[in-house]
Amino acid sequence: MTTFDDRERASEANFAREEEMAFRITARRNRLLGGWAAHEMQLTPEETDAYATALVHADMEGGGDDDVVRKLVGDLTAAGLDHDEATVRRALAQQMIEARRQLLESH
Repeated sequence: MTTFDDRERASEANFAREEEMAFRITARRNRLLGGWAAHEMQLTPEETDAYATALVHADMEGGGDDDVVRKLVGDLTAAGLDHDEATVRRALAQQMIEARRQLLESH
């Protein structure tokens, strides 16, 4: 039974590492996405940092990409920009790739 217990603990540890990495990638993606949106809205560097941080926190509160997309489309529209959901989802996908690359390179 020791071998089985060891395998179970290793599997649980691996799952925990994968979940933590997925969380970190999503948080990094949201920060990058916030930077993209802030650039589009021509925010100052200070506003950009605050906006990116707010986007990370908004995703933690609501959870899910749909909430992030709705917030971004609403904010971009309020800023007078014509960015639809498809544009935001493309940016989200691009930033996910970049976030994964950045985090995997750092490990």
